Amino acid sequence: MLLLLALGACRHPATPPVLGEVPAFRLVERDGKPYGSAELRGHVWVANFIFTTCPDICPALTAQMRRLDGLLAADERPERVSISVDPARDTPEVLRRYAEQHGVGSDWTFLTGERQAIASLLMEGFHVAFADDGPPGQPITHSDRLVLVDPALRIRGYYHGRLEEDLERLVRDVRALRAERAPAPGATDPQPPA
Repeated sequence: MLLLLALGACRHPATPPVLGEVPAFRLVERDGKPYGSAELRGHVWVANFIFTTCPDICPALTAQMRRLDGLLAADERPERVSISVDPARDTPEVLRRYAEQHGVGSDWTFLTGERQAIASLLMEGFHVAFADDGPPGQPITHSDRLVLVDPALRIRGYYHGRLEEDLERLVRDVRALRAERAPAPGATDPQPPA
């Protein structure tokens, strides 16, 4: 019996705990169309927070999000969502150019919107740092976390965007969430996933 439990644990890693819930939100995608929680519901996704004039951490976070393509098989990959923390400058057109400069395709969502909506979403929804009233040299302070969200819009993990071990943990947790949703071999699922 213990052997069967051990084998089961190997096949299905423990899923990460529920740490909160992302509230309903509606922002604007780089194509200029509204996009938000309604489109993300039913998907495993990873969010990060950037601005296009950021000289250091944001390009590093974008590169880490791109690395998920090489670390996960195509059918394992989460949706990726980058939310601008500088909506005054980061218009949809600016985000589109940023995505092109970083070799990002249409399978990755870049969002902008009203400043107050973004500030509220980050601080009260994702529970991450954000301030845009700093000195001229560093006017914006924001989180360097990647945030894993499950199909029910529940936050399942926070990961330091520049730490290799955290990226490895994110990959494991994405796989665990995928396994949590997958039907057992031979089982049928009469209803499509939400």
